[in-house]
Amino acid sequence: MKNIFLFLVLGIFSMSVYSQQINYSQPESNDIRSLNFEIIGKISNNFLVYKYIRNSNEISVYDNSMKLLDKIDLRFMPDKTLNVDFVAYPDFAWLIYQFQKRNVIHCMAVKINGEGKLLTDPVELDTTQLSFFSDNKIYSTIHSEDKSKIMIYKIQKKNDRYNFTTLLFNDSLQLLHKSRIPTNFEDKKDIFSDFFVDNLGNFVFTRGNRSSSRDFIQELDLITKHPDTDNFNINRLDLSDKFLDEIKLKVDNVNQHYIINSLYYVKRRGNVEGLYIAVWDEGNKKLVSQYFAEFNDSIRAIAKTEGSNKVALNDFFIRDVILKKDGGYILTAEDYYTQSRSSPWNRYDYLYGGYPSFYSPYYYNYYSPYSYGYYGRPGYYNNSQARYYYNNILILNMDNTGKLEWSNVIHKSQYDDDNDNFLSYVIMLTGGKLHFLFNELERRNQLLNDQTVSASGDVTRNPPLKNLDRGYQFMPRYAKQVSASQIIVPCVYRNYICFAKIEFP
Repeated sequence: MKNIFLFLVLGIFSMSVYSQQINYSQPESNDIRSLNFEIIGKISNNFLVYKYIRNSNEISVYDNSMKLLDKIDLRFMPDKTLNVDFVAYPDFAWLIYQFQKRNVIHCMAVKINGEGKLLTDPVELDTTQLSFFSDNKIYSTIHSEDKSKIMIYKIQKKNDRYNFTTLLFNDSLQLLHKSRIPTNFEDKKDIFSDFFVDNLGNFVFTRGNRSSSRDFIQELDLITKHPDTDNFNINRLDLSDKFLDEIKLKVDNVNQHYIINSLYYVKRRGNVEGLYIAVWDEGNKKLVSQYFAEFNDSIRAIAKTEGSNKVALNDFFIRDVILKKDGGYILTAEDYYTQSRSSPWNRYDYLYGGYPSFYSPYYYNYYSPYSYGYYGRPGYYNNSQARYYYNNILILNMDNTGKLEWSNVIHKSQYDDDNDNFLSYVIMLTGGKLHFLFNELERRNQLLNDQTVSASGDVTRNPPLKNLDRGYQFMPRYAKQVSASQIIVPCVYRNYICFAKIEFP
């Protein structure tokens, strides 16, 4: 559940004195490691963080120095709230939550201000009656990039059909349209991508089909639904007998395009050959471009950590797609794998369910109640020791048809045992550059590093961030950019969760 800022500024950048200001919140007695949280954002110049611990729901309100101003107890929420989402605006936020009472799931919403206090009473948005064996985490919330549209959707399986229910709201949570759409679904073969709603209220996602439950995608549909209709438009994409990996869908609201990216293979369980790109023009209802871009030896050589060029990209996963004003985009992919004594690392299991399906990136109905929660998804290995590796980041700059303009790599080497909360990276967009923040081991201490990528693809390793206290361990993968120059990064200090605000010049 991450928000990627539009990459608006491209050009020539002047050199300036490089410095940041870091402010830390004080650890609270209840903010222990088992805390679940979500960084809501910056509202009326305050920074709000939702916290859940021991069946207690609360919002902590911090000032610009990360001093705790207030702690709001959300007493109106049941102790066992099933799911919580936030849609934040400059001066208020919608808190959307669901809970179960007997055999009925209630989806509720309330409006809060920059002090975390209620502006409205809770209002019921929808209800669902459950059968005995049904999953009780029913509703998911998504919003458009400009937050003018909010959609709450649920997907319920009955026999061999999935019943979609979508509720489209405006930014005042006034219902614009409700749809119920049954669709055929092969449980062990069909997989959905992430779901999106664009600024016009169109609902969009992809559906991939595999020959078996542990195979790559061999058929792909782009599925859209207009705001005021009650049916899906299904557009089959020609894969030319090639196979796709995890699908990354991105909405380009400026150009009204839907951008699809995936690593591809020429044979089942083969090596990664390159990048599949498709650009769909929703305004004209047609493909702008679609092709398979093979990775050349120069990209493979700079991306690999070890081994031959042939297998250099087999452990890479697409992480981010960052839009540019001209319709192009920057794509990042990270080298990731695990090791365990009892279970060897297997990409197919990770993607397609060699472990419980809700751990998979493809399990559409998995969503953490606390999308920036400390523990995130459950670990891959539950009963044996695992070592997690997060290595190099591949950066590809694509034009508005999806063709490669330049590529580069940020080199890093990260690992940890049984816990990957301090690994990986976060992207911060400010000053027309992309800042990649991640931890690196230096003299037995994990220090937060910052490397920037310019519009021309140059990578700069910046001096260490100022005011880094060695007692804090940063968790950059759960960070959230809250303004044009500020990012909130959760961290651990003496086994307590706290938050650091980093402000860039």
